[in-house]
Amino acid sequence: MYSTMSTKTNRLVDALRRGVVPALAVTAIVVGVGAWAHYTDVHAASAAVSPIDDSSVSALESLDNAVEAVAARVTPTVVNVSVTARPTGGEEDAQNGPQQGIQPGQLPPGLQQFFFGGPQAPQQNPLEHAVGSGVIISPDGYILTNNHVVNGAVNIQVTLDDRRVFPAKLVGADKLTDLAVLKIDASHLPFIGWGNSANLHPGQTVLAFGSPFGYFRFSVTRGIVSALNRPNPFTDDPRKPGGFIQTDAAINPGNSGGPLVNARGELVGINTFIISNSGSFAGAGFAIPSQIAKAISQQIIEHGSVHHGYLGITLNDVTPQNSSFFNLPDASGAIVSQVAPSSPASGAGLKQGDVIRTLNGERIDDGSALQVAISEMAPGASIKLGVLRDGKQVSIPVVIGEYHKNAEVADNGGGSSTHGARLGLAVTDLSPDVRGQLNLPDQVHGVAVEDVKPGSPADEAGIAPGDVILQLDRKPVESAQQFASAVHTMPANQDVLLLVWSHGGATYRVLQPSTAAQSGD
Repeated sequence: MYSTMSTKTNRLVDALRRGVVPALAVTAIVVGVGAWAHYTDVHAASAAVSPIDDSSVSALESLDNAVEAVAARVTPTVVNVSVTARPTGGEEDAQNGPQQGIQPGQLPPGLQQFFFGGPQAPQQNPLEHAVGSGVIISPDGYILTNNHVVNGAVNIQVTLDDRRVFPAKLVGADKLTDLAVLKIDASHLPFIGWGNSANLHPGQTVLAFGSPFGYFRFSVTRGIVSALNRPNPFTDDPRKPGGFIQTDAAINPGNSGGPLVNARGELVGINTFIISNSGSFAGAGFAIPSQIAKAISQQIIEHGSVHHGYLGITLNDVTPQNSSFFNLPDASGAIVSQVAPSSPASGAGLKQGDVIRTLNGERIDDGSALQVAISEMAPGASIKLGVLRDGKQVSIPVVIGEYHKNAEVADNGGGSSTHGARLGLAVTDLSPDVRGQLNLPDQVHGVAVEDVKPGSPADEAGIAPGDVILQLDRKPVESAQQFASAVHTMPANQDVLLLVWSHGGATYRVLQPSTAAQSGD
């Protein structure tokens, strides 16, 4: 293109020298000269604009210096998390990395679930590779990240800001809040301090750190808090606590698990998902608030697991549109739309249509705020709910229950024992609480699947948390203890026939423990 234009230009120059120029060409040249003269005038006028005053420059430089200071303080605490994992799902998992627990079909339109960057393994490869982010929260090597970053991992490596690489151990994870804690064998590490997400306000400056696309490690972006207390957008489990921080600080694939910090460089959130039609940043990123992340990480470090409080109610937010129907003075509170039978809420006398306005005397703005607060509380704690019932104030004491209590694990954890079939799943009794959580029909009896080990026989048979095991080898399953005892008495390599209730119907599944043993799992 350049050489063609040069040839035409040379011909015009030669024609001008000979005095033979087409009219159109002359017009073009004259217009071009005029345009150049106009450009020269504009350029001269621009040069005459007064320089920015020193006070404005100083203000901008002060802002830059402050942001640089925060970035320099926080970056050494940020880590890159590289994961090798067994694929545990279908086509979506092959595209998005390791099994993330929530499938795209379960999400609202436009919600792109949890950004794994880095190269994807060929489909024929039994292992997949993914990259996420994390942040060091103690000098002895505890690292906080997202559960979906490490879910299904068989190998985890952590790269520090100084380029040192460490193998990492998964201390524990919590699917409900999508948080996980890793541990590396190191000491005297730089670590981030906790901030209080409850003190955030829309418009505040925040910085997001991580490894966008799994390639641009230790990146930082700047933005503001766009909104607070965003509700849970996931349909796979309405009990997942909301309370998300919305920010326009750029969060992209690979940023999952990285820190969101305030102007003091304190940890106020863990970057976790985006809403985008393209799958990349579109101005709406979301982070788990430190109010949740701190409590969950402390439980994992101290106990290796998390115990969530449970009331057994489904909630709706109070809005200006519905407040008048409940005789409310303003549009705040959480409306009880459903009460699970025999749940803590039912036992305390909560009713459908009650509006919860306070928790232990503290105002409740909406359902998400109440859900977050209850989830953080220890099972067995006593609380008082301030309720408006048909316009009248009622104080209701409630003892908090525990979410998915009394799990029994049908897995001996090894491969050498001849006294247990390695099914790789955990089950729990169908208590009224669990039945309410799973919305099971009255005729469904058995045990609920609480967890499935990635790559296990149960996983390979397509069994997932929330399924219900009705029969074991054509015999009814009556309790978690009876199921676990029956499994442990089976020969190690004996196939197992399960009748499983899933997605509203029952199907038979054959589990082959010998397959897992031969694969080295």
